[in-house]
Amino acid sequence: MGDLLSNGWSSAAGTSSMISMIVSLLSVVLSWWALQNLKLDLVIRYPKSPQGRLLHLLLAIVLGRFVAGFFLDYLSWSGMIRYMF
Repeated sequence: MGDLLSNGWSSAAGTSSMISMIVSLLSVVLSWWALQNLKLDLVIRYPKSPQGRLLHLLLAIVLGRFVAGFFLDYLSWSGMIRYMF
C-alpha cells in the first residue's frame, strides 16, 4: 500500500516538474523572440559581438524566468480554487 502511494506522489512530482520545465523553456524562447525588436545598439556599443549576444541571451533568460514564474503560480493558484468551496 505504501509503495503504491509513494509511486503516485513521485508520478505527480514528475509531471509537475515536466510542466515547469516546458513552461520555463517556452517562456525563454518567447522572451528571446520578443527581445529581437529591442534596439540594443542604443545601450551597447557592439550589439552583434559575442558579449552583446550573451547579454541578449541573459536578458531573455531573466525575462523568461519571470514570465514562467507568473504562469506557474497562476496554474498553481487556479488548481487550489477547488479547495475553497
